[in-house]
Amino acid sequence: MIAFSGESFASGRISLGEIQVIKITKFEFIWGYNLSQDKKKGVTFYKPVGIPDGFYCLGHYCQPNNLPLRGFVLVAREVPIYSPENAHTCDPIKPPALQVPLDYTLVWSPNDGGDEKYGDCGYIWLPQPPEGYKPMGYLVTNKPEKPELYEVRCVRSDLTDKCEIYRLILDVGYKFPNLPFRVWSIRPNHRGMLGKGIPVGTYFCSSYWIPGEDMPIACLKNLNPTLPAMPNLDQIHALIHHYGPTVFFHPEEIFLPSSVTWFFKNGAQLFKAGSLYGEDIDANGSNLPGGGTNDGEFWIDLPSDDRREIVKHGNLESAKLVVHVKPALGGAFTDIAMWVFCPFNGPATLKVGLLNIALSKIGQHVGDWEHYTLRICNFTGELWSIYFSQHSGGQWVEAYDLEYIEGNKAVVYSSKSGHASYPHPGMYLQGSAKLGIGVRNDCARSNLYVDSSIHYELVAAEYLGYEVITEPFWLHFMREWGPTIVYDSRTELDKLINILPVMLRHSVENIFDKLPIELSGEEGPTGPKEKNNWVGDERS
Repeated sequence: MIAFSGESFASGRISLGEIQVIKITKFEFIWGYNLSQDKKKGVTFYKPVGIPDGFYCLGHYCQPNNLPLRGFVLVAREVPIYSPENAHTCDPIKPPALQVPLDYTLVWSPNDGGDEKYGDCGYIWLPQPPEGYKPMGYLVTNKPEKPELYEVRCVRSDLTDKCEIYRLILDVGYKFPNLPFRVWSIRPNHRGMLGKGIPVGTYFCSSYWIPGEDMPIACLKNLNPTLPAMPNLDQIHALIHHYGPTVFFHPEEIFLPSSVTWFFKNGAQLFKAGSLYGEDIDANGSNLPGGGTNDGEFWIDLPSDDRREIVKHGNLESAKLVVHVKPALGGAFTDIAMWVFCPFNGPATLKVGLLNIALSKIGQHVGDWEHYTLRICNFTGELWSIYFSQHSGGQWVEAYDLEYIEGNKAVVYSSKSGHASYPHPGMYLQGSAKLGIGVRNDCARSNLYVDSSIHYELVAAEYLGYEVITEPFWLHFMREWGPTIVYDSRTELDKLINILPVMLRHSVENIFDKLPIELSGEEGPTGPKEKNNWVGDERS
């Protein structure tokens, strides 16, 4: 029987084709390693426990001690494959999907014979796979004897995908140069909506590995084209109603969001290169040129009549979050990207030490598309993390480190004028925090907010099939949602620099040179579907 999207969402198990996996979150302590006597600065190695009969361990888990224990590792079992195409034919016999290793290699141990020790000694082992197989992770023991071969399984190479280092967990080298050793978390090399790699939850470690070299371990690959663990349409709406964050705008925000329809109905115009006059855009955006590339031939602008100033300030009552749902990390997670549209992005405010300088126009532009992304675990249906987009980058924040209202609904703070997303209130500096120089991003709660669990529009979920959700016309406008205006921002900045104390001028000038190019003129952004994270993974 062929499974379809939603059939196994939040069931605890995911079929990847020839293997089925379960997420294990219960662990047994094996060994802790501290670089000092402060236990919070150390790391702990764990092995999964409570593995169901028939499933096998693929590797152990490691994390820093200063974070809550919230990791996972996948365990796997082999399952028969059925498809209508091969139901009445004899397939060539394939080797087993899982195999025990042939041996183990000791990768590292702090037991170098030195006198300085912080805790018991541990030993990290890399499984040596049979030919045609790859290990998914390492095993750790607190004794010098090798683990038993049956304690782990290697996976047939065609069922695996490449992985890459992600976040550094442990770096021994800076304290003990004679023991160079690092531990990283890992993630699939190819991510995004089309990526098939699934993280096992294990780690990578090495003493002499050089970035760019092939890793000895791999991720799993989802070869099940039906993606049965992805939520169906009803489940998507249930997730948004349950987890949809409330977006708070700064109490002094004057450039608020609106719906795209309100923007069009209130006079937004389509301009074509070489023409002095714009064309009114209909409410659905059906007269916008669709497809193509951002070639500079068309752009959207505010109304040219007396409605221009009114539209600049948006319409909070009409605002809706524009939602795109897509597979993440091989379909083990679901990304719910929620886009906020503001008709206008306000000018920046510079911070130079104790001085705050409101700029007259630098940083402003017509049209502003910002977003945040909810990452949902498809094993359990729980909110795993949220990505907060911040200008040219952003950050993933774990669910335990978010603010919540009304139970499971997180809070997203939109920065004053610029509308970047942040997890907590406060002032975030885009520049040098050490020198106190840069562009301010101020965030605070107010009575200006949008509840995305109610006010949203689902515009795309390609994995469901294009007939399930009708994408709006305006989503296919791949050009800019604002005109390009170049001005001499350097003159305004130089005037500011010249009034500063001499000792600060050089530092301020260096910071300004590193600020985004958007501060040197006005350029409207492209729409959500033109962004690289529409198909790709978030920048982190």
